[in-house]
Amino acid sequence: MDENTKPTNFIRDFIDEDIKSNKHNGKVITRFPPEPNGYLHIGHAKSICLNFGIAIDYHGLCNLRFDDTNPTKEEVEYVESIEEDVRWLGFDWDDRMYYASDYFQKLYDFAVQLIKEGKAYVDASTTEEIKDHRGVPTEAGTESPYRNRPIEESLELFEGMKDGKYEDGKYVLRAKVDMNSPNMIMRDPVIYRIKKAEHHRTGNKWCIYPMYDYAHPISDWIEGITHSLCTLEFEIHRPIYDWFLIELHLENRPRQIEFARLSLNYTIMSKRKLLELVEGKYVAGWDDPRMPTISGLRRRGYTPESIRNFAEKVGVAKRDAITDVALLEHSIREDLNKRAPRVMAVLNPLKVIITNYPDDKTEDLEAINNPEDLSAGTRKLEFSKVVYIEQDDFKEIPPPKFKRLIPGGEVRLKNAYIIKCDEVIKNENGDVIELHCTFDPETKSGSEGSKRKVKGTIHWVSASNAIKMEVRLYDRLFLVENPDADAEKDFKELLNPHSLDILNECLIEPGIANAKPGDKFQFERLGYFCVDPLSNDEKIVFNRTVSLRDTWAKIETKNK
Repeated sequence: MDENTKPTNFIRDFIDEDIKSNKHNGKVITRFPPEPNGYLHIGHAKSICLNFGIAIDYHGLCNLRFDDTNPTKEEVEYVESIEEDVRWLGFDWDDRMYYASDYFQKLYDFAVQLIKEGKAYVDASTTEEIKDHRGVPTEAGTESPYRNRPIEESLELFEGMKDGKYEDGKYVLRAKVDMNSPNMIMRDPVIYRIKKAEHHRTGNKWCIYPMYDYAHPISDWIEGITHSLCTLEFEIHRPIYDWFLIELHLENRPRQIEFARLSLNYTIMSKRKLLELVEGKYVAGWDDPRMPTISGLRRRGYTPESIRNFAEKVGVAKRDAITDVALLEHSIREDLNKRAPRVMAVLNPLKVIITNYPDDKTEDLEAINNPEDLSAGTRKLEFSKVVYIEQDDFKEIPPPKFKRLIPGGEVRLKNAYIIKCDEVIKNENGDVIELHCTFDPETKSGSEGSKRKVKGTIHWVSASNAIKMEVRLYDRLFLVENPDADAEKDFKELLNPHSLDILNECLIEPGIANAKPGDKFQFERLGYFCVDPLSNDEKIVFNRTVSLRDTWAKIETKNK
């Protein structure tokens, strides 16, 4: 890559150092290693962009490897969703898609090697006993009574574990490291456990499964990974990562480098909690547009470019910090502002009759499709005697600085004429149901009279050809910045009751009728919306991707 434009950070500094010393013969091979126990979220997207981006920038390779060592939580559905998400983000692993389960036999053989060299032993202690033996960081642990079990006995028991002779929990295989280490991870970690469960790839062939700390470094080594990029919580695991590679006498060992994981306010990233929302039907599934999953963001209307740009803006740090979700929302606004066609839609229609406009007349007015991209051209808008405006664009008793329509006041209908409100029609409950207005025919948009100034411009649709649609107004899922802050409080109690509001009587200009699922638009003055990817021919459904501006600061102040 161009050295003058290459971004710098501590990860790239390490890689540059290794290349300079000709470690790994100058090669750079990374990997993205998700566990297929749920759908990927925006935090994973940052890791995907980092791992694949590093490989691209250094003309290297990035593997996709599934850490499928826990059969009770993993499903083919999750594997397929991960493949789709990585590809959608714009990355490809070519023919380098691997599974930890590809290496089960090699991992087993390496474990046998550790036992033979006196570096691992079969332990019959219970989970609680193992935890007690480890002690606390400030005091040495207590050796298991089985720590010095004869090598031949451990070999026989380990083979019996593999052959299914024992029930779950009867034995575990532990590495013999250092019970005096201040790093609790190094106090004889468990590296194999019995788990008689069917695996999504290997079926019932195996009934023992390796732990992540054991499988991860060896899988990296098998694939020739040069730089193993992990989130910061794995920093204390680095000594055991290196220990296995060293004690197994493996050369050309990969280098583990840790970076801060992505945390967003008003969001949770825990797969366990996200699964709880799905299973408890608090959301409509993993791809619910309120979820921070990549599939949820895709369905909501986010683009891969906006997420890649967001990941680049967040950057790579050595310390954990919470990123404002407003930065993610800014990234999609910035992207869609350039590419999304403008259309006019009315979400809460209020009927306006233009009394001095001919009953049987319609006329075509011209509107620019995207002022940020003039190559997108123009479109025709049909104007008629009856139009609809937003209910919020009229106030009988206006608040201060209100610049829209009021009794006796004037506004411009965008791309059309200036109208004046002459009469307000109400129902028996006193609700405003209709406005009678007059228009100034000399103020047609683009004409000499269009230069006449009024304080407000509002959007509209024509009753003559507007089509009906459903709009789903998605908003942030939680009401508070840090839903995980109070460990004693159920995070589900903090859900935003208005994270989804559904409007069924919305109207939009007719050109939208041919829009395809996933198509994105800016509804003028309202926000960015996309056709729900699950829309069918019976009705068109739009999801709000993001509003035109962040209003949460106002909401927070008001709530205080």
